Order: sequence, then structure tokens, then C-alpha cells
Amino acid sequence: MLRVTLEQWRMLLAVVDHGGFNQASKVIHKSQSSIHHAVSKIEYGLGVNLFNVVGRKLVLTEQGETLYRRAQYLVSEANKIEHVGRNLASGVESELRIAVDSIFPSQNLYCVLEPIFKSHPEVRLELIETVLSGSRELLEQSKVDLAITGQPVKGGWNQPLLDVEFIAVSAPNHALQKSKRKMTYEDLKTYRQIVVRDSAKQAEADDGWLEAEQRWTVSNLSTSIQLIRDGHGFAWLPETLIGEHLKDGSLVPLPLGDKSNRTAHLFLSCIDWDALGPMTQEMAELLMKMCQRSPDKRVA
Repeated sequence: MLRVTLEQWRMLLAVVDHGGFNQASKVIHKSQSSIHHAVSKIEYGLGVNLFNVVGRKLVLTEQGETLYRRAQYLVSEANKIEHVGRNLASGVESELRIAVDSIFPSQNLYCVLEPIFKSHPEVRLELIETVLSGSRELLEQSKVDLAITGQPVKGGWNQPLLDVEFIAVSAPNHALQKSKRKMTYEDLKTYRQIVVRDSAKQAEADDGWLEAEQRWTVSNLSTSIQLIRDGHGFAWLPETLIGEHLKDGSLVPLPLGDKSNRTAHLFLSCIDWDALGPMTQEMAELLMKMCQRSPDKRVA
């Protein structure tokens, strides 16, 4: 049995996609005779009829429909392999690995990922969401190449990215909201605080914990937000994630005066900028530009 080449499959797709041999010839710049020959070889090699002539039109047979769908996938994958090869030859990496602190505004990240993967659709993405020192640890362990972190890497490349405002909040019906005076941190220690666990494995941090007598520790911010909305405690939460809840009144700032707000500084970090691949550097530069023009975030 004759083997069908990739180029012959491409010619078949051109005939179907452009409505005939003459049209395909003009688009792919091959002679009609060479395209006829390629299609005939597929039919002879596989022992199937690909087309029926209906009036003056070529129509795929049922077998032809099946092979056409498979050929689409085959040619698409081949094009991707060729693209990867060109990228490898030019030094473009095949995978983008980034750790992102969960307080980072997700819309900023998605706006950057879209153009990156539009120009590099074959590149794999490994995106790891972290809490506190988790991003830094992954970077130091070489499990990611780039990190958005609140804790810069010692001896590495660290670029101030943006500030995230935290607000001390509770549900509107929580006992803390019934105080007639401005509260202090000492007042808060008698109430349950919801704390998000550091995702780092080696050196866990307790940033923000007031040593409250009652403490619930959770693994992600979404759980913390839900628990607080349900009246189970209080916490400092990033304004980027609770803006809608503040607007609809399901979360209310605590009466702490100027102590109700805290600021976290986020950095874009890597171990060695010059060791990054060109696509990862492009990603980093787009992130920095995005954060600089973000209207409601202060650049750190």
C-alpha cells in the first residue's frame, strides 16, 4: 500500500476548502495536474473514493468526509510541530511557567496572556496560583521561571509591579459592626479571624494574623470571602477581589479608622533576567506595561 504524504493531504484539504481543483490550484500555487495526481494517489493508496461529481460540483463521499476531518487534524498538528521547530531554532521556549500571587488582579493577567498565546499558540502554559511566600518558593526551587510575589527573591531580579489595598471587613450583621466607637487591634483579638494559609511548603508565613484567640485557616481567598460574608469572622481582604461585595453591602469595612487599610507591594521576579527565554521576557514586559497604565492601581 502506498504511503500518503503530508503534502498530498494538504492538497486534498485545499480542494475541499476552496471548492475544486481549479480554485485550489490558484490558492496554493500548484498545477491542477499535480493536485489531481495527489488526490488520485490518496484514493489509490487507501482504496477509497473521496469525491462524487454532483452536477458540476465535487462532493465528498462519506469516506471522504471522514478522511477530510482526520486530515484537518493531521495538517493542523504538523503545522504546530513546524512552528515549534522554528521557535526552538530561534530560541523561543516551548513552555511558559509562572507563579501568581492570588491577590494579583486576574484581569491584568488575562489581558497579557491573550496576545502572548495568539502569537505562540503551541506554547504550553503552567500557571500556579499561590498565597504569601508560595510564589517566591516556587521560583527559588526552579519550578517556575517568573513570579508575581509579595516577597522579592534575594539576589534575583525584582521589579515593583503594583500595590494592592487590603481592607478589614466583616458581614454587616457581625458583632464588630455594632461598636459605637473606633476599634483597635486589641478589640479584634477576641473575635474569630479568617486566615489564608501560606502555600509555601518550607517556610510558612502568618502575615496579617493578629493572634486572635479564634482562628480559622483556609487554603484560598474565595473561601475566606465566603466565610466572612456568611458572618463567621473578619479579615483583611484585597480590594481587587471584594469590590462588588463592598458595593452591594455584603461586606462592610470595620470601624478601625485609618487602621482598616493595609497595602501589599507586589513584585515581578525571576532568578536571572538574562536567562529567561524571549517569550517569558515578552510576558514580563507586557505585565509591567499593563500594571503601569492600570487606572485604579498604584505602581509600587
